[in-house]
Amino acid sequence: METSSSGITNGRTKVFHPEGGVDLQSYQLDVQILPDGPRSDVDFSEILNAIQEMAKDVNILFDELEAVNSPCKDDDSLLHPGNLTSTSDDASRLEAGGETVPEKNKLNGLYFRDGKCRIDYILVYRKSNPQMEKREVFERNIRAEGLQMEKESSLINSDIIFVKLHAPWEVLGRYAEQMNVRMPFRRKIYYLPRRYKFMSRIDKQISRFRRWLPKKPMRLDKETLPDLEENDCYTAPFSQQRIHHFIIHNKDTFFNNATRSRIVHHILQRIKYEEGKNKIGLNRLLTNGSYEAAFPLHEGSYRSKNSIRTHGAVNHRHLLYECWASWGVWYKYQPLDLVRRYFGEKIGLYFAWLGWYTGMLFPAAFIGLFVFLYGVITLDHCQVSKEVCQATDIIMCPVCDKYCPFMRLSDSCVYAKVTHLFDNGATVFFAVFMAVWATVFLEFWKRRRAVIAYDWDLIDWEEEEEEIRPQFEAKYSKKERMNPISGKPEPYQAFADKCSRLIVSASGIFFMICVVIAAVFGIVIYRVVTVSTFAAFKWALIRNNSQVATTGTAVCINFCIIMLLNVFVNLNSSTFYIAFFLGRLIQNWWTRRKVRQEHGPERKISFPQWEKDYNLQPMNAYGLFDEYLEMILQFGFTTIFVAAFPLAPLLALLNNIIEIRLDAYKFVTQWRRPLASRAKDIGIWYGILEGIGILSVITNAFVIAITSDFIPRLVYAYKYGPCAGQGEAGQKCMVGYVNASLSVFRISDFENRSEPESDGSEFSGTPLKYCRYRDYRDPPHSLVPYGYTLQFWHVLAARLAFIIVFEHLVFCIKHLISYLIPDLPKDLRDRMRREKYLIQEMMYEAELERLQKERKERKKNGKAHHNEWP
Repeated sequence: METSSSGITNGRTKVFHPEGGVDLQSYQLDVQILPDGPRSDVDFSEILNAIQEMAKDVNILFDELEAVNSPCKDDDSLLHPGNLTSTSDDASRLEAGGETVPEKNKLNGLYFRDGKCRIDYILVYRKSNPQMEKREVFERNIRAEGLQMEKESSLINSDIIFVKLHAPWEVLGRYAEQMNVRMPFRRKIYYLPRRYKFMSRIDKQISRFRRWLPKKPMRLDKETLPDLEENDCYTAPFSQQRIHHFIIHNKDTFFNNATRSRIVHHILQRIKYEEGKNKIGLNRLLTNGSYEAAFPLHEGSYRSKNSIRTHGAVNHRHLLYECWASWGVWYKYQPLDLVRRYFGEKIGLYFAWLGWYTGMLFPAAFIGLFVFLYGVITLDHCQVSKEVCQATDIIMCPVCDKYCPFMRLSDSCVYAKVTHLFDNGATVFFAVFMAVWATVFLEFWKRRRAVIAYDWDLIDWEEEEEEIRPQFEAKYSKKERMNPISGKPEPYQAFADKCSRLIVSASGIFFMICVVIAAVFGIVIYRVVTVSTFAAFKWALIRNNSQVATTGTAVCINFCIIMLLNVFVNLNSSTFYIAFFLGRLIQNWWTRRKVRQEHGPERKISFPQWEKDYNLQPMNAYGLFDEYLEMILQFGFTTIFVAAFPLAPLLALLNNIIEIRLDAYKFVTQWRRPLASRAKDIGIWYGILEGIGILSVITNAFVIAITSDFIPRLVYAYKYGPCAGQGEAGQKCMVGYVNASLSVFRISDFENRSEPESDGSEFSGTPLKYCRYRDYRDPPHSLVPYGYTLQFWHVLAARLAFIIVFEHLVFCIKHLISYLIPDLPKDLRDRMRREKYLIQEMMYEAELERLQKERKERKKNGKAHHNEWP
């Protein structure tokens, strides 16, 4: 209720009863009598204006009353038949009708038919759907909340009805205050920190060097991107009592489109569709089929006939497509501020993290490529590979029982060379580097996130400011407790209920972990059993490549198991894509073709925006879960198994460059606009990344110590080779390593079930007596046949010592880096402290100025009181 200077209050209170009625007695014109008697300077023109405004509102109120009590089903009085928008006849139709509304607003499909009320949300249902009664109650309560509604039938199918919703300023302000929506209230003060002489000299040298380089080729042109005002302002939870503190140039644009849609969605999630506490919310209506879809609109088309360089961007969606989702800008930085404004902070933080992760992969990919090239360069000088390739007289024992044949050691020459490419002296250094890199990546992401949180004014924002989930609120509304932070009552879940749910969830997770472990052991057993089966296969191609066939089939089975365990995400996603997304493309094309045949090809037909967005693919129910999960798995493969494959960071880098633009293309062009939501960080995924970083140290230590030849070669070079006791470990010190790492087995010692079918006469013309196998064991004619040699125990001790030393060394380096790198940059910390002080000063001065102004007004009106402050 707003009071004018003359004491007249235009009270416009509308009370809606559950039956849809309106209490007209509460709608009245209040004339306030000032306490100091009648006024001689009353402005009667203001009184007349107030009366006229009230009369208009009364007419509107009766129209709303008639609409509420209308007996027609689904309120079809609001329904307009879908009209094709044609550029050839719209202008003449507007002129003939004498309409004065802006033609541009009416034709772009973002406003009501009057061209004034912007569409904030879209609901879609079918007339043939039997859930008619629930929709009637739901839509009646929508209007009772103050939202404006308009319906229109689809151009593709007359059975499909679009419900367009618009939130007036009063509704936006009321719910923005309830939802703690943060809005700009003061301009940011950019505090420039003091520069030291040494740093200034370095900056000068760097600036001189930059003159010879292209001027920021990876940055977007500032002229292309809009000047987003909210990025330069501090925000605070919106309050109607302190509305004078906020920067409001225009009430229609004060709340941007993403915020308006979020407020409307909040309202829809709490509206009843049946009598009862739990019968609320749009999500349940979507689940039971009352509505087919619900989504906010995109800001128009992402394409334009004119070039963006000459005519500029048509809207923010078009600008995002040209500067972010286009493949031609793959080497440019992302316009994160624009992404945040259009999709919200949660999606903006995902792309910020993905971009930071991709940028940090550059040094890791370069070092990994260097390790691989080092293996290529030193391949011809590797003594071990030479000995393997030249060992034509060494016969290896069969790898399986009965059916596997004897082999020459030289037959594995190619395998030995390929192994050296990935397992060489630089592999250990690279494993240490990647463990440290993971820590540096996470620590510097903290700093980057802090800068983003400051720029987006998320420093003081907490999750508690978000609204409670409506289903939780409805279920536990009877049990409330006092929030110790806000001091307000809130729904409370009992400990017994929470504990039972936790036990059920933990049991399910434990069961799935057991299934995964069982699947892994099953694959191992499969490889052991089938290697002999493939060795006895009738086809010579499979029999001669039994190991390759075993590995290939095991990989396929493992892939099927992964897909089976992930069936709800992976398999159904492709099914939904084909069923809904691809089908609507086809359907839209067929409808346009039919329209052209009916109306002629010379008329250019364009569908309204809600029709276009309805035919897009909805964002999956898991939100960003799939996108984060894909990158987390990649991060795990890049760090955990990097000792086995140094090129993993390079492949991850190439994949991420494509992934950023592919995800951007999906969000801008292929998906409906997701609901904007706020977030302060990437959430639980950061803890998972830290866990993967710790696991990578342990895994790489075991990979190098157990599966690699690094430790056995090191022991041989310093203890048993030609350079033993000399402190050298070059290639000349590895002479004889292959022979020293192979033990001798007497063929007559084979058990009956394991004895090979071949006697090995194909190698020397006579049956073989001995074969070699890789191990450190005594010969068969020793006192303890096939017992472990002293070299075995030396190698085992070296393996265990390496694991302990490697883990402790890397963990010490990781903790040292974490300690040395602060979470907040010093410049940012100083700026935040300085600006906090200045904001307090400005708020004090603003409040003091307001109180002084009120004091002067009271003196002028003769209402001064004694002992007033200030």
